[in-house]
Amino acid sequence: MLESVRNNKRAAQIILALLIVPFAFFGLDSYFRDGPGGTDVATVGKSKISTAEFDQALREQQDRLRESMGGEVDRALLDSEPIRRSVVENLVNQRLLALHAADSRLIVTPQQLQQVIAGVDAFQQDGRFSIERYEAAVRAQGMTPAMFESRLAQDLRMQQVAQAIGDSAFASRESIRRFLTAQLEERKISELQFPANRLIGEVKLADDAAKQYYDANGERFERPARLRAEYVVFNQDAVLGQVSVSDEAARKFYETNAERFSQPEERSARHILISAAADASADAVTKANEKAAGILKQLRADPKRFAELAKAESQDPGSASRGGDLGFFGRGAMVKPFEDAVFSLGKGQVSEVVRSDFGFHIIEVTDIKPAHARPFDEVKGEIVEELKRQEASKKFAEQAEVFSNTVYEQADSLKPVAEALKLQVRTTDWIERVGGAVGDYTNEKLLNALFSDEAMTKQRNVEAVEVSRGTLVSARVVEHQAAQRTPFEQVKGSIEQQLKTEQAAKLAVARGEAALASLQKGESVSGEWSAVRTVQRAKPELAQAAISAVFGAPSTKLPAYVGAPMAGGGYSVFRIESVNRMDIAKDDPRLKTLEGQYQRLVAERDFNAFLTALRGRYAVNINTAAVRPQQQ
Repeated sequence: MLESVRNNKRAAQIILALLIVPFAFFGLDSYFRDGPGGTDVATVGKSKISTAEFDQALREQQDRLRESMGGEVDRALLDSEPIRRSVVENLVNQRLLALHAADSRLIVTPQQLQQVIAGVDAFQQDGRFSIERYEAAVRAQGMTPAMFESRLAQDLRMQQVAQAIGDSAFASRESIRRFLTAQLEERKISELQFPANRLIGEVKLADDAAKQYYDANGERFERPARLRAEYVVFNQDAVLGQVSVSDEAARKFYETNAERFSQPEERSARHILISAAADASADAVTKANEKAAGILKQLRADPKRFAELAKAESQDPGSASRGGDLGFFGRGAMVKPFEDAVFSLGKGQVSEVVRSDFGFHIIEVTDIKPAHARPFDEVKGEIVEELKRQEASKKFAEQAEVFSNTVYEQADSLKPVAEALKLQVRTTDWIERVGGAVGDYTNEKLLNALFSDEAMTKQRNVEAVEVSRGTLVSARVVEHQAAQRTPFEQVKGSIEQQLKTEQAAKLAVARGEAALASLQKGESVSGEWSAVRTVQRAKPELAQAAISAVFGAPSTKLPAYVGAPMAGGGYSVFRIESVNRMDIAKDDPRLKTLEGQYQRLVAERDFNAFLTALRGRYAVNINTAAVRPQQQ
C-alpha cells in the first residue's frame, strides 16, 4: 500500500499543502481529544472539532475561493451557510477517516515516512535530499520536524483508507454500456410552471408573524462585537526612505561585480531550412540534404540572392517571409550545431550545409555585437536600488526590535513609534472578529489581540505581530461596540418578505402537486404549457431535481407526468411526450473512453457509502448554531 502512496503524486501534494497552506497545528493528539478551548463545532464519536479548527479551515477555503475567482468575491458568499456547512462536513469526514485509521491500526513506519519525505522536490538540493532545506521549510511554518511528520503520517494513514476504497471499485463493461445508454437517452417534454413569486400577493401574514419569528430566531439577528482601530505597519519599505547610497559605494560595487554588468557577444543571422526530422527515413534525409546542397550552390554563385532564396525555399515558417532573418541572439539560444556554425563564421560569411534535429540549414552571419561592459551610468540606478535594499534589510532587523519595544513600552499611543521610525498611523473602518481585516492584513493573531478584553477596554497597543514575512503590525482599539441584537424594526421588512416568500413557495408546491395528481388521473388542468423540447441526461438543461424526476419516470405509458421543485421556489409539472433510447453496441469505442470516468463514479459512490457507514459507527453531532453565519 505504501509503495503506491510513494509513487502517487498525491503524497507530494499532501506535503506541499502542509507547508504552503498555513494551518493551526494542534498535534496528533488533537484528533482524539478535546481541542483548544471554545465552543465545539462538531463531535465525531468522542473526538471534538473545535471552533479554532473550523475557523482555520474556513479561512483556507475562503482564500481558495478568492484565488479561483480572481480575488473579487462577495464577502456574504464567502461567509454563507452553504460554504460554512461544506467546511464542517469536510472536517467531519477527515475526522471519521482518522478515527477509522487509528482503530484499524494502520501504520506508517519511520522508514516509509522517510522515503516519502525524501522524494519531495521541495526538500532537495542538487538532486539530493537536503535536511537543511527540510528543517528550514518546516520551521518556517512554526513546526518542529516531529510535529510535521506526525501530521504527515496521519494524512498518509487516511489516504491508505481512501485509496483502498477507490482501488476496490469495479465496473463491468455491461454496467458501463447501460450507463452510457442512460446518459444518451433523450426525452421530449413540455413544462407547466407554478412559480412562487407569482403567488406572493396572495400570502397574508398574521400581524405578529414577523415578531414571533424574530423572537424565536434571535441568534440570527445578533450583530457580533465590532471595533475601529488605528495601526502602524513596519517593513523594509518603511526603512528604504531612511537609506541613502553614495556614488562611491555604487562605483565600488560596480567594479567588484564587473561580470554582472557585462554584455556577452551577440550575432544576427539568417538561414534557409530544408526540414528533415531527427527520426526521418534515410531516403528523406538524403533528398533534403541534396536539396540544401543545391541551394548552397546557387548562393555560392550569387550570395546576394540569400533573402530571395530563403523566401522561396526555406521551410521555416517563422523566418522565411523575412528572408530567413532571425535577428540578434547570444549563445544558448539555438540548438548546438546551429550555434557552433554561427559563432565560427565572420560577418557576411555563409556556412556549409549544417545538420540539426530540424533538418539542414544554410546560414549567413549578418552582424556581430562584440561582448562589452554596460557603462556605470547605465546601471547605476539598479546598483543603488540593490544596495539600498541590502542596507534596509540590515536596518530593518535592527529597528524591528525598536518597533516591538516601543509599542509595548509606550502602550497608550502609536504616535511615539510612528515618530521614532517615520511611520504612518492608519485607521480601519468597523471590523469584526470573523472575516475582519486590519488594512490589508487578515492575520488571526492580530485580530485575536485586538478583540481581547484588555485591548478593547483599556485601548492599549497590542504587541507587534508578524503578519507576513518581514512585516510587523501593531494596532490599538479606537472605538468598540459590544455584540448586540439588531432592533426588530430594522429587520421587520426583511423578515416579512422572507416569510411571504416561504409561504408562497409552499402554496406553489401545493398547487403544483394538486395539478400533477389531476393529470395523473387523466383530468385536465388550466395553465400554459411550454413548447415541447428535447432533454438529455448527459446534457442537463434542467435542475438536478427535475432531471431526476423526468428520467426516473416510467415510460411504458405516454404521455407521463412528473413534478419537481423549481430552483427559484415553486413547482414544475413535466409532461413526457416521447422517449428515445440509443442502441449501444458492445464494441462501441465510446465505452472504452467512458471506462475511467465511470470507474471514478463507482469509486466515489463506494467512498460516500463508506463515509455513511462510518457515521453510523462514530456518532456525528454538528452544532448548527456554531456553523450558521451571524446576521449583519
